[in-house]
Amino acid sequence: MTQDELKALVGLAALQYVTPGEIVGVGTGSTVNKFIEALASMKDQIAGAVSSSEASTARLNALGIPVFEANAVGELSVYIDGADEIDAGGHMVKGGGAALTREKIVAAQSRRFVCIADESKLVTALGAFPLPVEVIPMATSRLVRQFAAMGGHASVRLKDGVPLVTDNGQHILDVTGLRITDPLAFESEVNQWPGVVTVGVFAHQKASVCLLGTSDGVKTLTF
Repeated sequence: MTQDELKALVGLAALQYVTPGEIVGVGTGSTVNKFIEALASMKDQIAGAVSSSEASTARLNALGIPVFEANAVGELSVYIDGADEIDAGGHMVKGGGAALTREKIVAAQSRRFVCIADESKLVTALGAFPLPVEVIPMATSRLVRQFAAMGGHASVRLKDGVPLVTDNGQHILDVTGLRITDPLAFESEVNQWPGVVTVGVFAHQKASVCLLGTSDGVKTLTF
């Protein structure tokens, strides 16, 4: 199967984790787009969604699925989102779509994180995928130096030749050259750096379940 077909497979499989009558947390990205398409088939059975990005909100609205502000609802039973990398402990790197801050907020609001991904995303250690970090622009140069001190190379993500601006009005640093063997400690440390809005390591908000699309079908990993 193609990567696109694997994404569709796990997007459909994620429907089994959606509780009828409740509000579902919805992430961002190409795999989640497949889930949103599948979710439309049961839109009359759910109360709506809390979305982690303006892009996902637009897709949900276009399919007639009500979208609620995070502050307007309480705890969510499940958050369904993809990952750029996931390890054997359920720790992830996220933020390739620049929505990591809102993704982490909705994940923290949810009792269960169901990660949907194709098998290429499963890694032995995080860090091969450039680590996204949402930052306040005035701190950029200092944060580049701090990542350099730990062996990483950070660069500002560009769009059309200028710094990409997130839904929150901030910039993204993409950091290469890291091997993150202790995701929990790494996330805790970088989160404390002044100017960091969110680091794209999801260890405190790790996955409870990963639905992994493989050539043999959907493989379920639990953590």
